[in-house]
Amino acid sequence: MTIGEFARASRLSAKALRRYDELGLLTPARVDAYSGYRYYAGAQVERARLVAWLRRIGMPLAEVRDVCVLHGTDPGAAARTVRAYWARVEAETAARRDLAASLADRLGGPTDMTTTMTTTYARPYGLLSAALSERGRVRETNQDRVHAGPRLLAVADGYGAAGDRAASAALAEIEGVRAPDRVGDLLNALEDAVRRADTAVGAAAPGSGTTLTAGVWTGDRFALAHVGDGRAYLLRDGELTRLTRDHTVVQERVEAGELDSAEAAAHPDRALLLRALDGAGSGPVADLGLYEGRPGDRWLLCTDGLSAVVPEAEIRGVLAAGSGPADTVRALVDLALVDAEGRGGPDNVSCVVADVVPDRA
Repeated sequence: MTIGEFARASRLSAKALRRYDELGLLTPARVDAYSGYRYYAGAQVERARLVAWLRRIGMPLAEVRDVCVLHGTDPGAAARTVRAYWARVEAETAARRDLAASLADRLGGPTDMTTTMTTTYARPYGLLSAALSERGRVRETNQDRVHAGPRLLAVADGYGAAGDRAASAALAEIEGVRAPDRVGDLLNALEDAVRRADTAVGAAAPGSGTTLTAGVWTGDRFALAHVGDGRAYLLRDGELTRLTRDHTVVQERVEAGELDSAEAAAHPDRALLLRALDGAGSGPVADLGLYEGRPGDRWLLCTDGLSAVVPEAEIRGVLAAGSGPADTVRALVDLALVDAEGRGGPDNVSCVVADVVPDRA
């Protein structure tokens, strides 16, 4: 089939087909050695339509490639990957919905959306949390800092000569955040606290810096602020959803389709940050999110000492095992420290686990 015929059969434009060829996502069956003209086999139509459907739901090209590979070898795994992606989209949409409702309430008074949301939960819930931070087996010092409480969860990963002071200064500012009556005000308060944290890091540890992932619990919602390559996850009904995006050079290349997940994990620049708190310039823009909480939910915040060496499938397994937060953080840290699998604790490793429970638990 010529590229024009294949474009009509697959409902992809010729321009898209050329782009997918360049990325190795949909390679022609044959390319004319003289004219460079692309020819496709009829058997490739199914894969092309799969690509079109995945792009229609907004899946990034790197994840589309993963699904296509799995579809040919393990259809069940391909389906699970799509479900996990859509769970992440729904979580992000819920965060934007809650923020939109709060803004509408603030700007124009109560709305139907606000009424629906506030009547969903009959009473507030609490958090039962635990944190653990260890130096690892390679680093001489621990520059991570963590906080786990009934209201605030946070992890900070310092770097540079005074990275420990940088992480401590950032957490000191975040610990001062108080939950206002309005959810929109809470996100504003978190954003302001991140700006103050950046200034505090610059004063306490010039030339050094830190990442920061922190969340404030309101009783039925979790407001999250994120800068750097720490991560936040939500385990709900056995499904693990990643809530944050790494602010790294490698992550941008993954999203552009230039690297796949395996290449990213092994890339020498995987820890090269695009955003961090270091007191330089006007300060980084924090990613902010607002997530509904339900009884039985489990939140995980961790530094890259865990996420960079332990696959998400193993993290999910530990989180879903049913142990309490204290035993769970111990098990997660042990996974990063184990000498097998080529891990061996190459970095400081820290995590916070919190369960949504009845308020008096």
